[in-house]
Amino acid sequence: MDLQDSQQQQQQQQQQQQLQLQLQQQEQYGYAAPPNGSRPAVVRKKFAKPPVKVACLACRASRTRCDGQDPCTNCANKSRSCSYLPSKRGGPRKKKKAAVSPEATTAHDHSPHLIVAPTPHLDQSAGMFSQIDSFSMPGAGLRHLDYSPQVHDVFTGFVGPAAGGEQLHVPVGMGPTPSPPSLPMQYMVRTYGSEYEILNAYYDFIHLYFPILPPCTTPPCPDQPQSCTGSSSSSPSGEPRLVHRPRSPLSLAISAILALIPHPNDPDPSSAGSVLARRTHANLFAQMAASAVEEDCELVDSSTDPSQALSGASPLIDREPLHSRTPVELECILALLILCIYEYSQRGNLIKMRYRASQALSIALDKSLHSLCDEHDVFAEARRRAWWMTYYCVLQGSIVSGTAPAIVINDPRFVTPYPHFPSDPEGWSILIQAQQVLVTATQFVVDLSKCVATGSDMQYIYKQMEHLEVWSKSAMERANQLPIVRINPGDQVESVTAESIRAISRIKISSAQIKTHRFRAFSDIPLFIRKHCDLTTTKAYGTGEAPVEITHLSCSCSNLEPFVHSSSVDSCNNTASPASPSASTPSTDFAPILQPPVTADFPFSTQYSAKVCLRAALVAAQMFHNLPVPKPTSYIPIPNSPTATLHLQLPRTMPSFACCLMQSSYALFMLYYKLRVAKQLSPELKGEGYPESSDRVVEELQRGLTRIMGAVSNYSIAFEALGGMRDEIEGAYQTAFIDA
Repeated sequence: MDLQDSQQQQQQQQQQQQLQLQLQQQEQYGYAAPPNGSRPAVVRKKFAKPPVKVACLACRASRTRCDGQDPCTNCANKSRSCSYLPSKRGGPRKKKKAAVSPEATTAHDHSPHLIVAPTPHLDQSAGMFSQIDSFSMPGAGLRHLDYSPQVHDVFTGFVGPAAGGEQLHVPVGMGPTPSPPSLPMQYMVRTYGSEYEILNAYYDFIHLYFPILPPCTTPPCPDQPQSCTGSSSSSPSGEPRLVHRPRSPLSLAISAILALIPHPNDPDPSSAGSVLARRTHANLFAQMAASAVEEDCELVDSSTDPSQALSGASPLIDREPLHSRTPVELECILALLILCIYEYSQRGNLIKMRYRASQALSIALDKSLHSLCDEHDVFAEARRRAWWMTYYCVLQGSIVSGTAPAIVINDPRFVTPYPHFPSDPEGWSILIQAQQVLVTATQFVVDLSKCVATGSDMQYIYKQMEHLEVWSKSAMERANQLPIVRINPGDQVESVTAESIRAISRIKISSAQIKTHRFRAFSDIPLFIRKHCDLTTTKAYGTGEAPVEITHLSCSCSNLEPFVHSSSVDSCNNTASPASPSASTPSTDFAPILQPPVTADFPFSTQYSAKVCLRAALVAAQMFHNLPVPKPTSYIPIPNSPTATLHLQLPRTMPSFACCLMQSSYALFMLYYKLRVAKQLSPELKGEGYPESSDRVVEELQRGLTRIMGAVSNYSIAFEALGGMRDEIEGAYQTAFIDA
């Protein structure tokens, strides 16, 4: 018995020791060793390390666990880029807000309030030419809001309660976080309370640059956006609460643009919270507009009796038209045109821009808007504007993306008469011609790049260049001519719109001239040769021959001295506002440029092309500066309101031609750097008046760039995608004129 008792005691002691060992291993390593000595069975602790809210894209794709760091451990170990996108899942259940610690508050107070990280300075070394070269590419400088890898981190801590004590929700996947005390507790967004107020705001902010509707038929009223907006706390999607829900796809699309314009009572419209609130509302309006377009194109029989739908029935739209002289069935087309520009300038989405334009074109062709007769009924002007603005947007999508147009630009079936400005009967035809010249110049650049890359015969390119030079010069002469103003031109808004369309036409023609000549003008810089070069040097690089020595460089800017005084836009009568009756004729804009003899290769010399680029860039800069700024009828703020903004800078809207900003700045920067190189390589010219003349050229270039920066900064107040253009140009300007 004693022996048995001792054996039992020993077994019990061994079991206790094994149990203690298992407990120690479980606490230390997270698993317990099995008693038989085999492979330990994993015993995971529940929520020992809870999953992160958002995993990086690389970990999502590989289905590996992400630690949520920036960069995460997996990406850091594998030396790959780590980026995040907001999750589209429903997210965790709502919990009570935890108190913010003083350390967290301090961290938030020192966090940046900007939408994007500051742009690094451009390299002042030889690579600066290739950096500026990117300005001339399709879509240059656009910020793509749809695919920003830091969109989640940027807005953390910037969302606060909106008006009425309700929380302004962020888009799905971006969880609400406590806002720092330093941020305003209320974000104002420009929304309106009726269809009439939306239409009135359209004429204040959009019609001046994008006249898709006929002239206004009612007297203008004061611009009075709603004083408060919020969001529905009961909405699972966190959509903003709308005081008035527009009924028409057109009024919804207009509201998307208006929501991007800062509210007059917003105390800090540039804060991250205000920008996010405007973006959220605009995106909601745009999505609702796209859905409303689908509803307008829907056939009732399609879901109940498809066989009857194929008989050729038309959709039935049961609502009042937004504009009394615009048929309600055209509103879906006009809404798509506005969404086309919204996708480009706000979201930086060139694919969606072209898609919206193609939708509008399909509907317009189905309604035979391209083949209208010379009608004179009450809806004739609306139909003409709907067609030609659709034509304009289709070509604009081709211009900004560098792709072939979806239509033949001179299709003989397009016979609809042009719309009409009472104060400028030729204004619309000049705009359409300018668009045709620009899209042709864009295709010329594409063809030239292909010929250079493949070593093809350049004779076709030379002929195209000569054709574009003659065509653009003729179009510019038309655009420079004073319009024949009739007595009592009518609506003042329509007159200002006609002047704005003239300025936009000159901008587009100038951009076409830069595209036509920029390769020839800047091919003599070896550091720039790989992308902008003449035929001989490109073959040298392609065949492995030695590149041109920098000592052989011959800068065409050294021959610009006679052009300086005559090219000064401020010294000619054309510096007056487009509305000025004393605007000059084309003969006084610049001194005439003599046509150079045709060379064995390109039909124009580098000196001639450089002068054309200089003149065109300065004209475009002046026209951007001359574009009217919105001046709505006096808005009366809330009496004694602490948030009333006394001096709100109103942005221009509908920058469909923003790519011309990049083209002009590119030409001015390249001319400046070419001039700098010429001064460094020509020390023997000192004392002969050359430094003084070059200083005058630099002043003209700097003035033109300042105007371009002013224009793009004004646009970027409302349109976030253009902030990329602003940062690129300002960074290059900092390097060229301040850091130099």
